[in-house]
Amino acid sequence: MAGGRFQRITVAIDGSTNGAAALDCAIELAKQYGSDLVVLSIAPIAPVYVSSTEPYVPAPLPNSELLRYRVFVEAAVKKAEGAGVTSVTGLCDEGVVVDEILSHLERHPTDLLVVGSRGRSAARRLLLGSVSTAMVTHAPCPVLVVRPVPTTGSG
Repeated sequence: MAGGRFQRITVAIDGSTNGAAALDCAIELAKQYGSDLVVLSIAPIAPVYVSSTEPYVPAPLPNSELLRYRVFVEAAVKKAEGAGVTSVTGLCDEGVVVDEILSHLERHPTDLLVVGSRGRSAARRLLLGSVSTAMVTHAPCPVLVVRPVPTTGSG
């Protein structure tokens, strides 16, 4: 169905089970519509807070997770190519996840953003809010939030 509704699909991944479900869905949609697929991952940076009443003290920067997130992107690109998606691009950056995804969407318009329903850390979600909720609220394009297929227990 080349030339279909979704010429460009962007999927945001983070190495989580929900991110993997989003990737699988995006791959299937890209194959169905003959879409270009962009795999995007943002390594989160930890904000460093300094009290305004304290004298300036240089603090060590937290270790970047950028290399780990690049591995996620490389594996996702290989998976998409192996599944038959003909045009796949992988992008990885670091920053505030919601801000970086929105900035990417403004610079590189997409017809559909696919995200997982939850990310890697429940604690971060509690402190920073849900990335998927922010995308549904603020993204300049349609957003598909994917939940993994629930596994049924035996017994």
